[in-house]
Amino acid sequence: MSRREQIIDVAQRLLEAEGPESLTMRRLADELGIQAPSLYKHVSGKPEIEAALQQRALRRLAEALARTSDLATLAAVYRRWALAHPRLYELSTRQPLARDRLEPGVETEAAAALLRLTAGDLPTARAIWGMAHGLVDLELAGRFPPGADLDAVWERAVATFATASATRARHASGVGGRTGPGAPGGRASG
Repeated sequence: MSRREQIIDVAQRLLEAEGPESLTMRRLADELGIQAPSLYKHVSGKPEIEAALQQRALRRLAEALARTSDLATLAAVYRRWALAHPRLYELSTRQPLARDRLEPGVETEAAAALLRLTAGDLPTARAIWGMAHGLVDLELAGRFPPGADLDAVWERAVATFATASATRARHASGVGGRTGPGAPGGRASG
């Protein structure tokens, strides 16, 4: 393992254990048993470390989601991963993504499972991601009332999305509904 990877591993451990405020060059150096200036031989600074952690989060989430075969499983895996790595998840979703520091293709990798399950429909994939992220964010922030059945909330959200997507697909193909003037998405003549 390279020294840079060791630095990123220690940064992730600190982040998960103590939060983002623990990610200082001095603290990382102390944990590694070196002087802070020595870190700069391997990383340019805290922004590079945060970008590497964002990239790691995207890749690991992509790996977890890669084997999902339906929306319900994808949502459950997404939730489980985020709750297991709350601070890494938050670092990768609550601040701007350091796109200029990420390896090419990382975002595409992260979106692959959603795009596969939505047959490449990018707006639908983004809507599902937004729904899942919103629910995870609320759960991590403790915003649901005590005793709320969060499993039921997730099940309902997924079922609602699945129903809406199926209805949209039927209407788009002209199956099972009106397609002329006055129909949702239909054109009026004249």
